[in-house]
Amino acid sequence: MLIVTIVLGLIGLGIVIIFHELGHFFAARAMGVEVEAFSVGWGPRLAGFTRGGTEWRFSVFPIGGYCKMKGEESFRRALEEKAPELPRESGTYYGAAPWRRVIIAISGPLANVILALLIFVMASTIGYSAPTFPNRIVLLSEYDLGAPRLPSYPADRAGLKSGDRIVAADGRPIGDFSDLLEKITLSANKPIALKIERDGILYDKTVTPVMDKNTGGGLIGVSYWAEPIVGEVTSGSAAQIAGISPGDRVVSIDGKEVRHAVEAFSFLNSAKPERTRIGIERDGKTTELSVVLNWSAQGNSNLGLSFRTETHVVRAASNFEGAIAAGAVQTWATFQATLKGLGSLFQGVNLLKALSGPARITYMVGQSAAEGIQHSSSGGLALPLDFLGFLSIGLFIMNLLPIPALDGGQILMFVVEGIRRRALRPITIYRYQFVGATFILAIFVVATVGDMLFFAAK
Repeated sequence: MLIVTIVLGLIGLGIVIIFHELGHFFAARAMGVEVEAFSVGWGPRLAGFTRGGTEWRFSVFPIGGYCKMKGEESFRRALEEKAPELPRESGTYYGAAPWRRVIIAISGPLANVILALLIFVMASTIGYSAPTFPNRIVLLSEYDLGAPRLPSYPADRAGLKSGDRIVAADGRPIGDFSDLLEKITLSANKPIALKIERDGILYDKTVTPVMDKNTGGGLIGVSYWAEPIVGEVTSGSAAQIAGISPGDRVVSIDGKEVRHAVEAFSFLNSAKPERTRIGIERDGKTTELSVVLNWSAQGNSNLGLSFRTETHVVRAASNFEGAIAAGAVQTWATFQATLKGLGSLFQGVNLLKALSGPARITYMVGQSAAEGIQHSSSGGLALPLDFLGFLSIGLFIMNLLPIPALDGGQILMFVVEGIRRRALRPITIYRYQFVGATFILAIFVVATVGDMLFFAAK
């Protein structure tokens, strides 16, 4: 399964990067710059052909690709000869006017926006369903789930209680827990006006999510309230060996009443017993089963059961115009969410956990694709499509940052050149790119270390 995940991840990540490079390719051709090679993958050439003056390659390492424009040799030669400026050779990248180079540089990121829009339109055309839980909450402060806890949570300070049903946030209806989680995640340090239902009475509460330093998203300290009805049981797990089956209702653990799923996990996690008694209700009859558990060093058990979820349905658009409108809305929402996530990197988040490197991104893309394939309907495609759309918007924003070696840094350099009306010296361009490459390498190292910690914890 891991191999399938990796392969699917490489394919998905490759699609996003290749589309980006195609944006550069078509813009370069339109601006009169020759493209010497276009490679799918990196490293030594495996196979290829030449057409239209461009060598189309398939290279050894299947991660993205690149678009090689004419002019690299003249740039290297100018550096070696310490030339005052680059030669204005026809058909070369640096020989083109600055405004043409700006168009070429910006076309890669813009291609990613187009790809994201196409992806979200396709997802809106298909429609999809995903597992979720009700809009009823449980306060994390009341239970031990094995994870570090804050001294106090916004939900407690706002007066929320376990069992409350969140029906609206900032005037928008909350249909299920995924709706609530999305609102909270995107509202770090911003107050949210909640309308809650408690014992049949509606109340107004205001809660301000704090920023999760591990993710950059907001949190208020709540989990979902799910009925403790078993949804799936893993083959060969402790639960299956004990005789627990899908559809059973867990009513007690070691004699303690279980009201919801979080409570069940909390009882087990706080004691970490090697043997426990789980009371279940099946066909109106209650029985108690003995379950033998093993616990890993990370605090995980071999219980092997999950509780029943609800289905979050996003219906397909009724027509193509509706799909385009929905795709555009989703593209803009993803753009805003990505900008917020980027801004959180400068607000004290844990970079080792918040930054994802190539390995983790590949894994997550592949995992979403694998989960989508498991769905029998075409709606299963929406999960990997949404992830690729999010990744494509992220690539657009990151590449437009004014950092040397990225498209945004190149654009800044060409704009300065156009304003000065004088070509930049080759050594100036080299030093500018060297600074950018060093910065990117530092980010890559941090992200890679974070990836290693991520996989070590799995």
